[in-house]
Amino acid sequence: VHGKYIEPIPAVDKWLKRKNNKSEDLPMPQAVEPQAIVQRAPAPSRMQMLQGNPLLLFHGLQQLLARDTVQVELIPEKKGLFLMHVVYEVSSQRFKSSMYRWYSNFVVFQEMLLHKFPYQMVPALPPKRMLGADREFIKARRRALKCFVNLVARHPIFSEDVVLKLFLSFSGLDVQNKLKESAQCFGDEFMNCKLATRAKDFLPADIQAQFAISRELIWNIYNSFHKLWDRAKRIALRAINKVADLLIFGRELSAIGSDMTLSPSWATLNSSTQGSLKQALKGLSVEFMLLTDKAAQQGKQEENDVVEKLNLFLDLLQSYKDLCEWHEKGMLHKHQQALHKYSLMKRQMMSATVQNHEPESVEQPESHVVEQENVIQTMELWNYFSLYCLHQERQLIHV
Repeated sequence: VHGKYIEPIPAVDKWLKRKNNKSEDLPMPQAVEPQAIVQRAPAPSRMQMLQGNPLLLFHGLQQLLARDTVQVELIPEKKGLFLMHVVYEVSSQRFKSSMYRWYSNFVVFQEMLLHKFPYQMVPALPPKRMLGADREFIKARRRALKCFVNLVARHPIFSEDVVLKLFLSFSGLDVQNKLKESAQCFGDEFMNCKLATRAKDFLPADIQAQFAISRELIWNIYNSFHKLWDRAKRIALRAINKVADLLIFGRELSAIGSDMTLSPSWATLNSSTQGSLKQALKGLSVEFMLLTDKAAQQGKQEENDVVEKLNLFLDLLQSYKDLCEWHEKGMLHKHQQALHKYSLMKRQMMSATVQNHEPESVEQPESHVVEQENVIQTMELWNYFSLYCLHQERQLIHV
């Protein structure tokens, strides 16, 4: 391909439009020579894929899960000047680290991932609430942050990047600056991947049709699993409420059985039945406490082993949906605009040629047409590289 290339725009702008679900056009990248793209060092994981079929993802589920397990726990809140600051303890098995992180650290971490990997499934973060963040909201956000960081830590490409290592193991106070420094000196994947200019060669001829079919399939899977998640959450909530009911029931039985107030003999007719009943109720309260413990274990298991894992998978599916929407509303729409502009220029050049046969009069329209042809060629490379990444991310979902 001759002429100028286009450099992808800053990924944060893409992310804002992707997350806000807007339909504005993505700005056109700037010029970069094609040889520069090939000569730059590709990402290590991309190089590994070149050893085999670059379309195939050579990872199994157990391999992905074994990459890391990250725990995110709340630590006691610290009072700021105006607000309570929530701090999270982020622990990584892989790096054998335990670091304190604020929500703002997670935000910068995600922005740097989007800057370097705009063509991959970067998960969404839970929303930030400035005021009125009650305990339930904070607990839900902790679980969502745990899902986010585990999806990143187990991703074949993200897991090998220095940005992840810094986030999980850097102990300095300026972690956000370190994250920015590590990401901003590199271009995104289109600039660094050796396959960027050859992605079309590896893709099947009907890749557009396959993309449409797989996108619809992922949509259906997401909708079904969202219904499963909703019901599982209700089941877990009922288990939590059952624990509270059993606990109160057992306490009241124990209170009745432990009541030492003596009834007058004329009321009990000198019968020992009341004492026997109290003893029996007190013993029954012990059984209810055992039932409460079992119900609490069941509720915790339903919450952790079912709801949390469904959350993890739903976040992954949502990331793929966001990536598909960004691809369609960004690149495809921009490509169509470039083709439309090219056809207008061709008509203008033909009109100028018919009206005036002097070479000087048609030189400028011709240069514009050639420039627009280069833009279209670059947009095609950009589009096919995006489809190539979507193809691999789709495999990751199925794994």
